[in-house]
Amino acid sequence: MVAQFAGPHGVRGEFKLRSYTEEPRDVFTYGPLTSPNGAVLRPSFVRELKPGVFLCRDKGISSPEQTAPFKGALLSVPRSVLPEAEDEDDFYVADLIGLEARSEDGTVLGKVRAVPNHGAGDIVEVKCKGGFVLVPFTKEAVPEVNIDGGYIVIVPPEDDPDAPRGEDA
Repeated sequence: MVAQFAGPHGVRGEFKLRSYTEEPRDVFTYGPLTSPNGAVLRPSFVRELKPGVFLCRDKGISSPEQTAPFKGALLSVPRSVLPEAEDEDDFYVADLIGLEARSEDGTVLGKVRAVPNHGAGDIVEVKCKGGFVLVPFTKEAVPEVNIDGGYIVIVPPEDDPDAPRGEDA
């Protein structure tokens, strides 16, 4: 996901687009954006409304009604058009989903299900045998990420008595 459709604007088909790219204007360099329902958006920049939120046009959209397929949609691009991570501590969320989550002793605890961010930082959601465990995506809680090896190491929160710990996973 690189952006979100943030609603129509005016009567001529312009719309607001919220960028989730590191450099917000980069969202315009990746080509067409696709919604989960398969609708394709080709935004062109009009102006910045506030940091990371842009007023846009699409040649195929001339009325607010034509923006309906995009209402609230999280928009994505093919992984192949994104630049490679330059820093070893940078990851695309899509690369983390499905990785094994292991304890520090190597015991498999479960699989990474999602990496949401509700405003206070990324959270790694791990589907374990007994349910889910949530850990902050920090060096302390996730000391190792090995994309090529297909796993991450997690240190579950000490104050969560239900969190798997390797010996009881």
